[in-house]
Amino acid sequence: MTKTTPLSRLLLPLLAISLLAGCQKEKEPAAELAVAPPAYQGTVVAVGDSLTAGYGVPEGDAYPARLEAKLNQAGYRWRVVNAGISGETSSGALSRIDWILRLKPDIVILETGANDGLRGVDPQLTRQNIDRMAAELQAKDVLVVLAGMQMMRNLGSDYVERFAAIYPAVAEKRHLILIPFFLANVAGDAALNQADGIHPLAQGYRIVVETVYPYLIQAIKRKTAGKQGR
Repeated sequence: MTKTTPLSRLLLPLLAISLLAGCQKEKEPAAELAVAPPAYQGTVVAVGDSLTAGYGVPEGDAYPARLEAKLNQAGYRWRVVNAGISGETSSGALSRIDWILRLKPDIVILETGANDGLRGVDPQLTRQNIDRMAAELQAKDVLVVLAGMQMMRNLGSDYVERFAAIYPAVAEKRHLILIPFFLANVAGDAALNQADGIHPLAQGYRIVVETVYPYLIQAIKRKTAGKQGR
C-alpha cells in the first residue's frame, strides 16, 4: 500500500523558497535608494515682475525654467523657482519678502524696479526698497544676485541716470553679485521682444539666460564654498 505524504509537508519547502525570494526582492530597492543622490543640491528663487514671470510666453520659455534646465545640463542639481508677479513694483516685492523666505531659498535672483521706473516712482524709494530686501534676505543667510535695470531715455536723462545708479549702489553697499543689465542684448531689439517692445519673446529669454547664468554660477560656487567652510 502506497503511503500518502501529508500536503503540509509538500507545501512547507515551497513556502520557504517563496519567503526567501520575497526577502531578496525587498532588499534590492533598499540598496538602490541607499546610493541615490539627493534630488536637489540647492534652491534658487527668481523674484521679480513680469520679466521674471514670463509674461506672454509659455512657462517653460520664461527665464527661470530655461535657467534650471541649463544648470541641470551642466551638472548642477539646483532647482529654480519662478516667483515673478506681473505688474509688481519694488514696494510689492518688499511686502512679500516673508513669503519668499518660506520657499527656503539658498540664492535669490532679485529683478525688480522696472515698473517703478515706468510709473515715475522716485528712484530713492526704489533704492530703499531693494536695499531693505537685500538686507532681510542676507539676515537669513540667503545669497542675493541683483539684476540691474535701465529705463527708457524718453523719461529724461536725470531720471534715467538716477534710476540706473540704484543697482550698483545697493550691490556695493550689501556686497551683492550684480548683473549689470538684465536685458542686455535684448532690450530695444524688435526681433527679440513682443509687440509692446518691453517683454521678451522666447528667443529673447534664451539670451537673458545666457546673461544671468555666469553670475548665478558665481553665486552657487560662493554658496557651496561657504557651506563647506562651516
